[in-house]
Amino acid sequence: MKKVSFTLLFASMFVLLAACGSDNTANGNGSKLEQLQESGTVTIGFANEAPYAYEENGELKGAAVDIAEAVFAELGIDTIEAQLSDWSQLIPGVQAGQFDVITAGMAIQPARCENVAFSEPTMQYGEGLVVEAGNPLGLESYKDIAANPDVTVVVMEGATEIGFLQEEGVDPSQIVTAPDIPATFSAVQSGRADATTGTEMTVRMAFESANTDALEFVESFEQPDIEGVPSYGAEAFNLNDEDLRDAYNEKLAELKEDGTIAELLEANGFNGETNFVPVGEVSTEEVCNGEI
Repeated sequence: MKKVSFTLLFASMFVLLAACGSDNTANGNGSKLEQLQESGTVTIGFANEAPYAYEENGELKGAAVDIAEAVFAELGIDTIEAQLSDWSQLIPGVQAGQFDVITAGMAIQPARCENVAFSEPTMQYGEGLVVEAGNPLGLESYKDIAANPDVTVVVMEGATEIGFLQEEGVDPSQIVTAPDIPATFSAVQSGRADATTGTEMTVRMAFESANTDALEFVESFEQPDIEGVPSYGAEAFNLNDEDLRDAYNEKLAELKEDGTIAELLEANGFNGETNFVPVGEVSTEEVCNGEI
C-alpha cells in the first residue's frame, strides 16, 4: 500500500519561476527519476477537484491520484506527499519545483505544452453544465449562453472551459471566475451567476454532493463541437524532467495494457471504456501539436 502524506500547502502567487526552476543534474545528484527513487518520495500538486484529485476527511482521493500512485509504485517510489494549490498555480508550482508532478487530471493543451511536459493521456472527458433548478433560461449548450447576453456563467479560475465558452461565442463579459468548484456552485445558488460549467464528471459529482433542490445538472447538455473536446487529461512534469516523464509513460502503458488503469477509472466513477484512452489511440504529441 502506498503511503500518502497529505499537506495543505497553497502555492504562492509570487513564485520566482526563473530563480526556482528545476535543474536536476547540476547538483551532481543524478536525474530527477534517480533522486525520487533514492528518496522513495514524490511530491504531487493537486487542486481539490473531484473526481480527479481531492481531499476528503484528511484523505487524498481521486482517479488522477490513484493512477499516479500505481505508476510511481511501479517505479519504486512508494510515498506520496500532496500539496494543495489553487488551479491557476499548479503549473507555476511545478515549474518552480514546489512539487514534482501535477496530478489533477489536467487537460493537455498546446499552450500548456509550452510550460510543462505532459505524460501520455490517462483519461478523456467531456463537459457538463449546472443551472438553477428548473433551468428557467433553457440553457442546454454553450451556444445558448452566447445567444443570451444577460446570462452570466461562472467557471473555476484557469479552467479550459473559459476558452471553450469563448470559442462558442460567449462574450468575456458574461464569464466570471471563482477559485474552486464549491465556489462556482455557491455563485449559482446565490443568484450571482446563472450557470456553471466544468468537466462532466466534476460538475456531476459536485452536484450530487451538494444535495440541493436549488440546482440542476443539465442532462440534455450538448457537447461543444470544438477543438479540445473531448479533453485528454494527463500528469504534468517540469520541462527539465523528461527522464521522469518518460519512465512514467513506460509504466503507464504497462498498466493500461493489463487493465489496471481502466479499473482505477471505474473505481472513481468514470466509465472504464468511454473515459479510457488505449495505448497508441491518441498521443500527447498529437494533442500538443494541435492534431487532435
